[in-house]
Amino acid sequence: MKKTLLGLLAFSMMSATALAADIKPAIIYDLGGKFDKSFNEAAFNGAEKFKAETGIEYREFEIANDAQREQALRRFAGDGNNPIVMAGFSWAAALEKVSAEYPDIKFAIIDMVVDKPNVKSVVFKEQEGSYLVGVLAGLASKSKTVSFIGGMDIPLIHKFACGYVGGAKSTGADVKVLEAYTGTTPDAWNDPVKGGEIAKSQFDQGSDVVYHAAGGTGVGVLQAAADAGKLGIGVDSNQNGMQPGKVLTSMLKRVDVAVYDAFTSAKDDKFAFGISNLGLKEDGVGYAVDDNNKALITPEMQAAVDKAKADIIAGTVQVHDYMSDEACPY
Repeated sequence: MKKTLLGLLAFSMMSATALAADIKPAIIYDLGGKFDKSFNEAAFNGAEKFKAETGIEYREFEIANDAQREQALRRFAGDGNNPIVMAGFSWAAALEKVSAEYPDIKFAIIDMVVDKPNVKSVVFKEQEGSYLVGVLAGLASKSKTVSFIGGMDIPLIHKFACGYVGGAKSTGADVKVLEAYTGTTPDAWNDPVKGGEIAKSQFDQGSDVVYHAAGGTGVGVLQAAADAGKLGIGVDSNQNGMQPGKVLTSMLKRVDVAVYDAFTSAKDDKFAFGISNLGLKEDGVGYAVDDNNKALITPEMQAAVDKAKADIIAGTVQVHDYMSDEACPY
């Protein structure tokens, strides 16, 4: 009897090990690195939450240039990592190729749709979250001029900008929105000096609230706003604490949840392929209020943004998606 119990115990321990070994999650970040205080760091936080809750380690890699994408992805797949999550739209071309070569590996890509049977594509309605922070910007602005700084000049970032313009202009026909981008190459995501210079130029043109969607470049934008006595708006992660009392809010894009859910669903054998499009209704986007910025949000501002959120979820306000026609009607 004792031998039987010991045998069962050993079998159960081996089974648990085998189950854990079946999950070898991995995440590959986009340019800018996992500690960019924005998009990549949100992805990292989701992976860390999974590890903390399950005890399952994950593998990770920070690429230094675009040439490493396919090589890194093929290396992880060849090593049996499963699932593999890629943070960023720029992974699409490499994923198209590598996913076909490894049909038994589960892949997830954030911010782009890749139509393959073993790929989960997670995209967000950034325009909805940007509309809300635009409402707050329009109401907070004393000059009635606000601004936007994007990283790479691509349709996805214009999607942020257009939603922001819509929200800001919903607060008054006299609200003006300035718009600029850091560059046209991936370097645009990691140039805080240039971000700060653009922000200063916008302040000289009358802006007193600036929203960035520029990855690591945004660190310079928020610093410039604080130095000039203006208000910044963060993006992706909660960046309110980077310049306490000088960041009006941050547009939250729940990249952390996307990574956490991909790892968890694979562990639970519930990984779903296809497209997930996450907006306000799905709690995929939002805005941050905490001790660092709550004094900046007046009751009137809170009421207005609450109404805008409810109207968007109800469908009575529809925020234009720039990527549907590459135009912004506001």
